[in-house]
Amino acid sequence: MNRKYAFLGLFSALAIILSYVESLFPVFIGVPGVKLGLANLAILFILEQYSWREALSVSGIRIIVTGFLFGNMFSILYSLAGALFSLTVMTFLKKKTEASLYAVSMAGGIAHNIGQILVAMAVVENLSLIYYIPVLLIFGMITGFLIGLLTHELLKRLPDA
Repeated sequence: MNRKYAFLGLFSALAIILSYVESLFPVFIGVPGVKLGLANLAILFILEQYSWREALSVSGIRIIVTGFLFGNMFSILYSLAGALFSLTVMTFLKKKTEASLYAVSMAGGIAHNIGQILVAMAVVENLSLIYYIPVLLIFGMITGFLIGLLTHELLKRLPDA
């Protein structure tokens, strides 16, 4: 049990650090909110090793800490929406299908982007933001695949948590 909590603390810290590192490298593609999502490496790892409850805890800690340190209330709101939708989709796929880690991660990346754009449309009361969805779907698939690949490699190299 202590080993489990040590891993959860370690991966919470890792998710916070990865979020900060990622914020240092802006993405210039003309679509707001597109990023690699490196912190999701920690979340996907925890989801694979434990359950959605622990993944939700690590994700919540990361969002709140990074939101207060480097963001604002809107960044917390957008991140929570994306994370909850993403974690819901990934948990469903893991429990109800035989989807691979890559497919779960890609679906999570797509769901994260959809969750954020839906909240953004509600906050700014502008439905025209829906035009970002095709680009966000493509980037969600690409970044989800990369995060799935990194998580797969991490799972091979780390002992069972």
